[in-house]
Amino acid sequence: MAKLVKTEYNLPYNPALKERAREMRKSMTTAEKRLWFEFLHKHPLRFFRQRPIDNYIVDFYCPEKKLVIEVDGDSHYTLDSVEYDKNRTDILERYGLNVLRFTNFDVLKNFPGVCARIEEILKGLTRPSDD
Repeated sequence: MAKLVKTEYNLPYNPALKERAREMRKSMTTAEKRLWFEFLHKHPLRFFRQRPIDNYIVDFYCPEKKLVIEVDGDSHYTLDSVEYDKNRTDILERYGLNVLRFTNFDVLKNFPGVCARIEEILKGLTRPSDD
């Protein structure tokens, strides 16, 4: 496994994932594209898409609020994937990150509700420097 380095946000990062993250930004799912181009990209807080953290690539990350947003497709609902996602979330939370998950269906069929939920969560999170 590649050696982890620290990012400018003081999170571990596997440099071997950089190219894969770039590829994933070019081939986002329809739900990821909608959330990015219609909401997160324009948001006053800065969000990154397909951001390597530790040995994972998270869908969206807001460093100011330490919020990770994941958009899960059907492949996330097998027994193995549910366990993998749980372990992944546990690891990310150990870094002080908050993980928020939506399904592709949620994003595509209840977009205003998803955006409202993100705003609600963002308002409830303090900046790490405020702690």
